[in-house]
Amino acid sequence: MAYDVIIIGSGPGGYVAAIRAAQLGLKTAVVEKSHLGGICLNWGCIPTKALLRSAEVYHYFEHASDYGLSADKVGYDMAAITKRSRGVAGQLNQGVTGLLKKNKVDVIWGTAEITAPGKISVKAAENPPKNALGGGDYEAKNIIVATGARPRALPGIEPDKKQIWTYFEAMVPDSLPKSLLVMGSGAIGIEFASFYRTMGSDVTVVEVLPQILPVEDEEIAAHARKRFEKQGIKILTGAKVTKVTKTANSVTATIETADGKTQDITTEKMISAVGVVGNIEGLGLEKLGVKTDRGCVVIDGIGKTNVPGIWAIGDVAGPPMLAHKAEHEGVIAVEAIAGLHPHLMDKAKIPGCTYCNPQIASVGLTEKKAKEAGYDVRVGKFPFIGNGKAIALGEPEGLVKTVFDKKTGQLLGAHLVGAEVTELIQGFVIAMNLETTEEELINAVFPHPTLSETMHESVLAAYGRAIHI
Repeated sequence: MAYDVIIIGSGPGGYVAAIRAAQLGLKTAVVEKSHLGGICLNWGCIPTKALLRSAEVYHYFEHASDYGLSADKVGYDMAAITKRSRGVAGQLNQGVTGLLKKNKVDVIWGTAEITAPGKISVKAAENPPKNALGGGDYEAKNIIVATGARPRALPGIEPDKKQIWTYFEAMVPDSLPKSLLVMGSGAIGIEFASFYRTMGSDVTVVEVLPQILPVEDEEIAAHARKRFEKQGIKILTGAKVTKVTKTANSVTATIETADGKTQDITTEKMISAVGVVGNIEGLGLEKLGVKTDRGCVVIDGIGKTNVPGIWAIGDVAGPPMLAHKAEHEGVIAVEAIAGLHPHLMDKAKIPGCTYCNPQIASVGLTEKKAKEAGYDVRVGKFPFIGNGKAIALGEPEGLVKTVFDKKTGQLLGAHLVGAEVTELIQGFVIAMNLETTEEELINAVFPHPTLSETMHESVLAAYGRAIHI
């Protein structure tokens, strides 16, 4: 079986690359060992948002009186919440199946190894769909590795699926743990901490760095921390788990702080959320001399590896490990293969979103990073308390922060915390991609009453022109 392009992995990067390849007239196949849509759709981005939506609705029920409403005997069924989350993932899995079929992309079910440039050998999956392509040898002019990443495990604190969970187990709990320790305060750790605390668990977060949400702007992270602690989440920063002891019903973690002091914390469950590592093993990359670095495949700006005909995209190709980055990389790689001249990926303009309560979203440089890069900056800040829509929604706590180059007016970064900011951030992303200056943003008319007005006011504030504060 010969193809123009074979893509190993059907996550967001893989299936989007396959569809774009088919649109460009390339004969295309995807190799998948278990679930179309990959981790993001089946065990990550999508089902976690379904869980967080259930937590959000439950939170509003609990605070119904704040809106002049009454709700009696408020409760939840954890099995039903999990079932809904899995149902959402299943629906989208079928959607990807339909899209690949519509675009005449072949799906080969199994585990692939690249035996030589342009050649792969597939070991058949255990339970492939009826009449599906499976094990065998296949050829393609171009092979794209899109195998994603898996949870990183720390020595001595390896997840066991019982007391120590990864996001896989945290997504499908048999019951709500009364207490939970979350190791790591990146997006995955904080989202699960937020979900389980809202549902009633006693939650402690341990972060080895001085700041939670380490990639975020310091002020945004500090605002979020205050909100989390107000909700009852206990947070230890500058601290690390050095040892764990497990029993049948609990796990005790020894925590060492920056000053050398230690304490033991015993909880029912523990989530290990200390990052992910690329799935580069078993693909034949080392034998072929494909260059890797710190568990990821090294690529250029269009997805090429150092071996002709072998490409890589998404999490396996390095940070930022985000689904939308993977999708865009897939399109770039395929368009390059087709002989087009795509724009190179600009990682400085990739937004990041965390769907906890409160939500967090950002793009570009933080204030600290901008100063370290040598920029003389103007910084604008606007709180949600000055926004009519936020007050009407009962969401007056939030902050929008914008960072500009004082010399040119270039928007260097935008950082938001508060209600629905994951939907607002794209306005700033578009502005940065269009090389918009402060003048154009100031002169843009924002609709009233909307949360987006906080974005406008933040820009105005950077230039001493904020109206509502």
